[in-house]
Amino acid sequence: MIKSMTGYGSAKGVSGKLGITVEVRSVNNRFLDCNIKLPRVYTCLEDAIKARVQKSISRGKVDLYITIDASQADDVVIQVNEPVADAYMAALRSLSQKYGVPNDATALGLARMQDVLTVTKAEADVAKLGADIDAILTEALADFNAMRAREGEKLYADISARACEIERLVGLAEERSPQTVEEYRQRLEARLREVLESNAVDEARIVTEAAIFADKTAVAEETVRLRSHLSQLREMIKSDEPVGRKLDFLVQEFNREANTIGSKGNDVQMARIVVDLKSEIEKIREQIQNVE
Repeated sequence: MIKSMTGYGSAKGVSGKLGITVEVRSVNNRFLDCNIKLPRVYTCLEDAIKARVQKSISRGKVDLYITIDASQADDVVIQVNEPVADAYMAALRSLSQKYGVPNDATALGLARMQDVLTVTKAEADVAKLGADIDAILTEALADFNAMRAREGEKLYADISARACEIERLVGLAEERSPQTVEEYRQRLEARLREVLESNAVDEARIVTEAAIFADKTAVAEETVRLRSHLSQLREMIKSDEPVGRKLDFLVQEFNREANTIGSKGNDVQMARIVVDLKSEIEKIREQIQNVE
């Protein structure tokens, strides 16, 4: 069944001592526009993340937020800069010998010397982090798609109901079309009798004029095509594949047939039917703007 382009999903997990939160949001858009926000130090993972998103989403403006919490990642690496420490010790021994003062150097004192110790955080395993993010992203996308599917069910129900109403109006148009021809024939005959002031009216002439009028106002071709479009519409909205663009094109065809019926219909009742018909088509057009 069809899915909505609008949705939200999230998931949380861990990678070692790093907490990971993934949020996916999307709104309507003609094409897929994916914007990924994650810590700059991990931008090397962006291409793989975008490729994963593209497998699950085909249309919409998607914002993907990946938050990495390193507050619990207290692993640090303390390294001794041995050349600097050796230089300090040599300098201290030289001072002691030259000036005859005791060399009371201690490890703590040496550690306080500039650049003797360097403190860095342990580097994250980027490959493992990327795999863990992908797993959490999969969960978030599943949550996201579940919401889009629920919205899609509502769109399906509304579009289906409007398709039934369009079908009813098409039936009314088919019923009304021959009635307008008969009414035209009756008006034509009455006018001829009035003009000729006689009952001797050429029936063949009336039949010919009525046939010409019927040919100009016949809507059978348009209603047959509309019914065909309705059948296609119903099949499309049952599909699990993205059909939003196809539906958009199909609704243009609905409008084209409705406009043609309106231009042919030389009748107030037919005009009312066409107005209602175009109103329902427009409501479907608005709804399919949300369909992936």
